Amino acid sequence: MNQSYNKADFQRLCELYREWNSKINVVSRKDIDFLFEHHILHSLAIREYLCRKGESLEGLKILDVGTGGGFPGIPLAMTMPQSHFVLCDSIGKKVRVAQAVAQEIGLQNVECVNARAESLEGSYDWVVSRAVTSLENFYPFVKGKYRKGILYLKGGDVLSEISALCARHGLGADKFRLWNINEWLEDEYFAEKFVIEIRK
Repeated sequence: MNQSYNKADFQRLCELYREWNSKINVVSRKDIDFLFEHHILHSLAIREYLCRKGESLEGLKILDVGTGGGFPGIPLAMTMPQSHFVLCDSIGKKVRVAQAVAQEIGLQNVECVNARAESLEGSYDWVVSRAVTSLENFYPFVKGKYRKGILYLKGGDVLSEISALCARHGLGADKFRLWNINEWLEDEYFAEKFVIEIRK
């Protein structure tokens, strides 16, 4: 992973989320002590995947659906300053946390929106998300909104989810690519966690 960004920024990010989490629960209480490993690094797996594919990280327009308090969007925006991120969630209080954190960190490339994804207009290079719902339920929210594809962070029995999505929406298996995050982050936590790419 490129280390050109400041590690102190991530330490500050963890502090901000701990502060906000004491008021509004955006990260599981039992997981707050593993915020960097389980949430920030997990989010950055999308960036690592794009790098491994040889994709440019500049000039992209990226939609983060179901961002909650800002995952994966905020860590990605911190490490992809030349791309623009729209962080979308239907729960207003979570969007307020994401907005406040982005402002505190000084991110200029983030826009936070309190809306349902299907109500958004326009298109994006990539749609990203972090285990918001099953793939077959997620896909209709963003169909037609991306130029390159979807990058979905998901764990567990992802093959059955992909099969269900294909059956319900008529997609071919050639549209999918799976990358096991454990190839990058060798930790038991990531053993069955994947970046799922759904190509246009």
